[in-house]
Amino acid sequence: MQLTPATPEAIDALAPTGTLRAAINLSNFLLVTGEDGHGAPVGPSPGMAIALAETLGVQLEMITYPSPGLVADAVVEGVWDIGNIGAEPARAEHINFTAAYAEIEATLMVPGDSTASSLADLDKPGVRIATKDRAAYCLWLERNVQHAELVKVDSLDASFQAFVEQGLDANAGLRPRLIQDLESHPSSRLLDGRFMTVQQAMGTPNDRDPAGIEFLRRFVEHAKASGQVARLVDAHGVYGRLSVAGPA
Repeated sequence: MQLTPATPEAIDALAPTGTLRAAINLSNFLLVTGEDGHGAPVGPSPGMAIALAETLGVQLEMITYPSPGLVADAVVEGVWDIGNIGAEPARAEHINFTAAYAEIEATLMVPGDSTASSLADLDKPGVRIATKDRAAYCLWLERNVQHAELVKVDSLDASFQAFVEQGLDANAGLRPRLIQDLESHPSSRLLDGRFMTVQQAMGTPNDRDPAGIEFLRRFVEHAKASGQVARLVDAHGVYGRLSVAGPA
């Protein structure tokens, strides 16, 4: 399957300065797995930005942010051209997203003696759930939890710490990270299944020429269908924890 080359209009929309400025969220350890010898981030997310710049035939500048919420905030400043974060309705006011290129299950850690088997069992008055503020799964919980209290903190470590030290009823997070946390707190357990899947996508400011997002969507579909995303997942050692998303 061939990817139709980008039109001049698409290139101008995606790299108006002549350089593709890619916003990279550093907080997801499955998408950014480390850095190279020059301090640049590496992983599936930076890999997608590199592949896009090569496809467009432009230089790449990666602009890093400590959280996805800060990536979303910066879109109105005009400092980045593509942002690699989870596609969420709360972020779509200013960002046009592609379909997901990768997916990560979000679930809940609960105390070992908890009788809960699903989020529905926990969505009750008086129940407190730790979550990283403005993470994609936190935004989902804000829309869907009706009765339980969300205890929002600023990092994954703080979320686990709040769950343990404050004796909360649950800790929401990405399954791979919660599995790691379980090793240091084996008296807890993870719920089976998932309450949502974080859809890792690419986005571009929605005030750009539509040719840009149209090409970006084709690029992502081609990257999935051609095996490019799967190769990035495998190359960075996150196979089995980060899944290639299905076709749009």
